[in-house]
Amino acid sequence: MSRLRQQTLLTGCVLAALLATAGLFVTEYGIDPQTWLIGLVLGFLLFLAVLDPWLHRRRAAGPSTDADLDAACAALSVALKKQWQDECRARGLDADALDVRWTATQLDVSDLPSAPPGRVDAVVGAFERQPNHRVVVIGAPGTGKSTVAMLLAVGLLDRGSGEGVPLLLPLSTWDPAAEDVRTWFTRRLHEDHPALRNTELYGSYAADLLVEQRRLIPILDGLDELPDAKRGDALASINRAFPTTPMLLTCRTAEFARAVNRAGPVPGADVVELHPLDLEDVARYLRAGADPVTAAGWEPIFLHLRAEPEGRLADALSTPLAVWLADVVYSTGDAEPSELLDRGRFPDRRSIEDHLVDSLVDRSFGSRDAAHRARVSQVWRTAHARRWLGFLAHEMRDRGIRELAWWELRRSVGSTWLALLGAITLGTIGGFGVGWLMAYASTPDLAPITGLGAGVAVAAAALAASNRTVRERTARQHLGLWRSLLLSSAVLGTAVGLVFWALYGAEAGLVVGLGLAVATALRFALSSSAELSTASSPKWTMSRDRTAVWAGSLVLGVVFGAAAALVFGPNQTGMVGLGLASGLMLGFALAVLHLRWWWFTVARVWLALRGKLPWELMQFLEDARALGVLRQAGACYQFRHALVQDRLADQPSARERATTSV
Repeated sequence: MSRLRQQTLLTGCVLAALLATAGLFVTEYGIDPQTWLIGLVLGFLLFLAVLDPWLHRRRAAGPSTDADLDAACAALSVALKKQWQDECRARGLDADALDVRWTATQLDVSDLPSAPPGRVDAVVGAFERQPNHRVVVIGAPGTGKSTVAMLLAVGLLDRGSGEGVPLLLPLSTWDPAAEDVRTWFTRRLHEDHPALRNTELYGSYAADLLVEQRRLIPILDGLDELPDAKRGDALASINRAFPTTPMLLTCRTAEFARAVNRAGPVPGADVVELHPLDLEDVARYLRAGADPVTAAGWEPIFLHLRAEPEGRLADALSTPLAVWLADVVYSTGDAEPSELLDRGRFPDRRSIEDHLVDSLVDRSFGSRDAAHRARVSQVWRTAHARRWLGFLAHEMRDRGIRELAWWELRRSVGSTWLALLGAITLGTIGGFGVGWLMAYASTPDLAPITGLGAGVAVAAAALAASNRTVRERTARQHLGLWRSLLLSSAVLGTAVGLVFWALYGAEAGLVVGLGLAVATALRFALSSSAELSTASSPKWTMSRDRTAVWAGSLVLGVVFGAAAALVFGPNQTGMVGLGLASGLMLGFALAVLHLRWWWFTVARVWLALRGKLPWELMQFLEDARALGVLRQAGACYQFRHALVQDRLADQPSARERATTSV
């Protein structure tokens, strides 16, 4: 559904509800309520027929045309440009950055002659100069491979490359044994940009055809994040799926060499290796970001680096990640950089990196100065933040993932517990709403039985819904008859309306039938995403679910309010308010059954009660991103680097702190 039709449908649903209410209570002008409601029902059905995508299915029945795909590429470019430019600003890449260089690797992992040397700030030019536009970037952990991938995506989007739209995806979300790389690529495209399933705008199979026709440039980050046993098969699958497509692949050096030994080199690709940082560049960067007092504190470190250019400290500060960590940790002046010279505390590179990661969390949280600079919502206590981040890191490591999707938090609670908690809660809310209404109706003796029956029915529906996947569904590429806006709204409204007509009279049947038709149409409108040009983010994806929840709850609340006034107390004005409150509760219980937001909320509340996560989880994650501990990749969060996640997950006292800290 197009954006214009979506807004028109939303407006029409609101007007229908308002006009139905007006027709019931504004009677001094001689308007017959039944005549008014019948006319309104017929008018609303005609309105739906005009907007129904199924009745316009000729436009979307066939595969996407070239014009459809051009429009999809244009909108997708806008969304991705917003997303990655925002992430660049969040990581401070718009400021003076470290000068990272690369040269052709000396390993025998390429089928092309040696690539020319280059610099990270010229990554787009180097990519475009490569004859096949195919590059593999390798290097040690923390050398900036992911940064190169992101800068290439931003640069190509800025230039509007005619080769296609660059799509940056972390390979850690792919299981080569479960699905082909093209299937995974298409699935991720659907998940991160659900508007591609809008057949009215982009035709059928838009995402599949974007991949098939090579309108996308795969930027695949982190081949090394896959298990070693699967890495060779993964590289072979990439080589088969994208034999000549422009692409960029990143991987750690040793892991890539082993993968090439099993699967062969990437056809037609230059393999470049990122160099350790030059010590003078490190000194210049740290001086530039420090005030005079802090800069003076770095001088003993610089003298040591010059005296021992092959030493443990020079080795530790040879990557952009470590230098950035050192700058963040010692920029406040709370600690002296000279402590890194202590060979007893820091005998090797690993101990220095661990210290910097630990200090990143300690300095970022619990500090008013850090909170003010990052403009975060509040000052989170250090012990709490470390415990929460440690829990998330443990959960991610146990599941073998590097991305934190908010809707996957439900996996941190046992599926049985989650189903029971969600079902009991929804059953209680829905059953209480119905029982409360019946208690003040004409048959109060039936209130307990009615409420219990409604609660059991809602709980059973919740149990059934909990067993279904919460992942974004792939599109039904054709608009079948039963996905018709008009038919689905009319059938549901008519069926329930006739029941109420037989039990309580024509007015009640018309009100309830129209209300359910409006609710169905509203859900149809809210489930149809037309915002392909909107940058994907955790907050945006969650807001779509929340909007559907509250809109559905409000509509059903209005329906119950009007029905209660007509059926149980036509002369009792209090029944309208009671019906509205009861309807809101039952409407909420029914609206959230199949939404990811509800099951995320159940898991979040349960984990917060146990002290494993904060109550304001999404705000905490967003603040952790602003403080540099996390980063954002589309609709998911990641730790700033795998080293940060691994360090938090490896700490042996993390689980003990989860039970002993307050």
